[in-house]
Amino acid sequence: MKMVKDIDAPVAKKIAKELTVHGDTRIDNYFWLNQRKDQEVIDYLKAENAYTEKVMEPLKGFRESLFEEMKGRVKETDMSVPYKKDGWFYYLRQEEGKEYPIYCRKEGSLEAIEDVIMDVNVMAEGHEYYNANGLSLSPDKKTLAYGEDIVSRRIYTIKFKNMETGETLPYTIENTTGGSVWAEDNKTIFFTKKDETLRAFQVWKYELGKETNTAELVFEEQDETFNCFVYKSKSDKYIFIGSSSTLSSEYRFIAADNPNAEFKIIHVREADFEYGIGHIGDKFYVHTNWNAKNFRLMETPVENPGKENWKEVIPARPGILLEDIEMFDDYLVLEERIAGIVNLRVINQKNNTEHYIDFGEDAYAAYASSNYEFESNILRIGYSSMSTPGSVYDYNMDAKEFTLLKEQEVVGDFDKANYRSERMMIPTRDGVKVPMSIVYHKDTKKNGTAPLLLYAYGSYGHSIDPYFSTTRLSLLDRGFIYVIAHVRGSETLGRPWYEDGKMLKKKNTFNDFIDCGKWLVNNKYADPQNLFAMGGSAGGLLMGAVINMEPNLWKGIVAQVPFVDVVTTMLDESIPLTTGEFDEWGNPKEKEYYDYIKSYSPYDNVGAKDYPNILVTTGLHDSQVQYWEPAKWVAKLRDLKTADKLLLLQTEMEFGHSGASGRFESLKEVAQEYAFILDLAGKSD
Repeated sequence: MKMVKDIDAPVAKKIAKELTVHGDTRIDNYFWLNQRKDQEVIDYLKAENAYTEKVMEPLKGFRESLFEEMKGRVKETDMSVPYKKDGWFYYLRQEEGKEYPIYCRKEGSLEAIEDVIMDVNVMAEGHEYYNANGLSLSPDKKTLAYGEDIVSRRIYTIKFKNMETGETLPYTIENTTGGSVWAEDNKTIFFTKKDETLRAFQVWKYELGKETNTAELVFEEQDETFNCFVYKSKSDKYIFIGSSSTLSSEYRFIAADNPNAEFKIIHVREADFEYGIGHIGDKFYVHTNWNAKNFRLMETPVENPGKENWKEVIPARPGILLEDIEMFDDYLVLEERIAGIVNLRVINQKNNTEHYIDFGEDAYAAYASSNYEFESNILRIGYSSMSTPGSVYDYNMDAKEFTLLKEQEVVGDFDKANYRSERMMIPTRDGVKVPMSIVYHKDTKKNGTAPLLLYAYGSYGHSIDPYFSTTRLSLLDRGFIYVIAHVRGSETLGRPWYEDGKMLKKKNTFNDFIDCGKWLVNNKYADPQNLFAMGGSAGGLLMGAVINMEPNLWKGIVAQVPFVDVVTTMLDESIPLTTGEFDEWGNPKEKEYYDYIKSYSPYDNVGAKDYPNILVTTGLHDSQVQYWEPAKWVAKLRDLKTADKLLLLQTEMEFGHSGASGRFESLKEVAQEYAFILDLAGKSD
């Protein structure tokens, strides 16, 4: 190992703060770090950064070479596959040496003159961080609305651009989610505002050309456990306001050509009742869990869409999770997760025939992509697998024929035939079998000598599909095996899989991950001395939990923006996201949940243990997991850990939850993480 251990690490001062709930008192010695603008806090974070750089200084050249290696696989000058909408072709371009995309369009034909919608490289000049989102053209295509974030707190200012003159219009709307929806009059937009906790809580209406203080409040979500949003149907006929919590939803609508109408509710919210709305013809289609744990599809007349008029179109089925629906004039395309893999099911509504699309692989990631043409028999599909680069296909739903439009070009000597992928179900301690997706270089031996990186997320029902990654090749080409554990808490095996890994069953997520790690060691996939783990955000919580439970199983851990101070955060409703999280973790104001969360919360369970080598990353402006959670966690770990192992904290002082905003700058973060892992595995030469 080249990293240096014999350097004095920063020591955070202790100021004991008593936190008493339900008669139970916790002592938090590092609560004082919860002061983003306190210079002493900033100095401490900078000291940790300096320490990390000193420890990793011998790897400076290796990190740079990893970065260049990863960057070298990227085709710097590239273009996305154009998609068609309303007679225009839209695409984005990347240019050599530039960090950001250039959004473009052509009218009528791909041979037409290019019109640049937005060159984000120009917009980002002078900013350490820049993110443009929610690009939305008016129906007449003459005005662009977009959201701009220059702080990385996911708080966007909406701006407007005249597409005929290129002029930025003198109207700005602050404190929004960034997205906006145009009414058919080409002047009215609907947008969502955030409150002080960054919860999307209001929908407003604004008429372009007027002072922005004339905007009207259309809807306010009073329930702090709900977020609201606004969108337009694919048919462009209706505008919907949705409001949702983890387990409940509610929608209202107006005709898009009547922006001043009063929104009409579809069905009032109920506990544990979720639904989503799409439109075709004189019907709304309803994707719902009403009497259907794995969801089903209903239809209802637009004129009277209440639940009493819902009729079943696609029934719920055990073991098949209906995740999403793509709608065409004559077709429905269902995204159904079966045995953990998304299958695309095509239903021809003209003749009531149907079929599943055959991709020729057992494990893959597929999804309906940019399908904006309503009257079409062509389905645009995105596809990849652990060993197959991302591809874009057009699929003729009548002829059942694929047309490959683009496969991601991996620059260099990449050959997908050099990599092998596997999918398997492994038994866990309670008899449940957990899926794992595995990829490795064909020359890597599965004889117990290979270093292995195990990754998972495992919360919010979010499923990690077996996708392709160019950066991952830097591990595979050096003999690593890479594994995704599809643990409970995701929806990989349907809604029950999610429910078995949340609330008072959250520990199943941690047990599954540990059992996957042990199985990989026992079955010779992993060198027992070189088993690594990685996870971010709620996956960082997973990292914190498993090293408390099984500290000696892992050689090293990378915890990205980890949610580790669960009890304190869930008790503080002023922190972004807290109120909307009660259905995921439980509300610790109730003693049963307090006791259970406290029993696994990584920060609260740090002890005098032989912890593995750990790299922790965070961002000062993180809006999802506040920086002080990982900072406090590292301080407490450093105070109590008993082993002479590395413990590093890297705080990005200019960024937030998603890290750097440029396509190459973000690779520097990956290079640091991989250098840490590869050096511990003895592969940094």
